[in-house]
Amino acid sequence: MKYFDVQSLGELIKAFYEQRRGSGYLDEVKIINSWPDVVGPFIASHTTDLSIRNGILFVRIDSDSLRNELSYSKSVLLKNLNEQVGREVLKEIVLN
Repeated sequence: MKYFDVQSLGELIKAFYEQRRGSGYLDEVKIINSWPDVVGPFIASHTTDLSIRNGILFVRIDSDSLRNELSYSKSVLLKNLNEQVGREVLKEIVLN
């Protein structure tokens, strides 16, 4: 009888992404998906685009006054978003 190494589908998907894009890719996806939970539904509804490049989160906000208010709490947002993945993935947030 042969022994087969059995893995769950989740483990296989995670291994695939780690091989193809590096382990940080899944962390970046988790950060983008947790954005509404961190900022709340009102701010999330005014967010039109999120992307991460080289540890920098780029956020497009459709309201100038809201963008100005968020600029004062960048450090808190950065801390809360990194806590979602359990390690420091983001180094900076740029609000456009």
